[in-house]
Amino acid sequence: MKPRYFVIWFTGLSGSGKTTLATRLCQDLGKSGYRAKILDGDVLRGGLNRDLGFGMADRNENIRRAAEVNKLFLEEGIIMINSFITPMEYMRKMAKNVIGGERFFQIYLNTSLNVCMERDPKGLYALSNSGKLEGMTGIQSGFEPCTEADIVLDTSEMPICSCIDRIMMPLQERFDIKNR
Repeated sequence: MKPRYFVIWFTGLSGSGKTTLATRLCQDLGKSGYRAKILDGDVLRGGLNRDLGFGMADRNENIRRAAEVNKLFLEEGIIMINSFITPMEYMRKMAKNVIGGERFFQIYLNTSLNVCMERDPKGLYALSNSGKLEGMTGIQSGFEPCTEADIVLDTSEMPICSCIDRIMMPLQERFDIKNR
């Protein structure tokens, strides 16, 4: 039997399109009658995880807490859509283990650093390049390519609607959802 409630975990550099795609996917699932919720890294760091910094230990704890929150929402029958940079492979594996591999669907937005820097929707790359922000993922802090993603997308090569179409097909194959 296919899981009815599951976690979609977007990973990629800042500016790769994680929040944009998560928002659109959540809207589409909602229109189809599903209960879905977005958990965004920036929002979580502004509240529950505001006590954490950006060193690797704190980044790992940020992801661990996010995974635990996901479990709570899954128990309430909500599809969770996550938007976290999740820079290291061990962090992504930990999140998958906490949530359970059968309910974890990972999407790696493999958009180049140059494209992400051009987009720079939050101005973080500009701050980093001017020396006003330290530890920027992809610049001063590493990002390991995702080797265990269910889907890999480059958002510089596809419009949002095409990305969503590419996501929905494998979701429908693996989980108990349909276009309603």
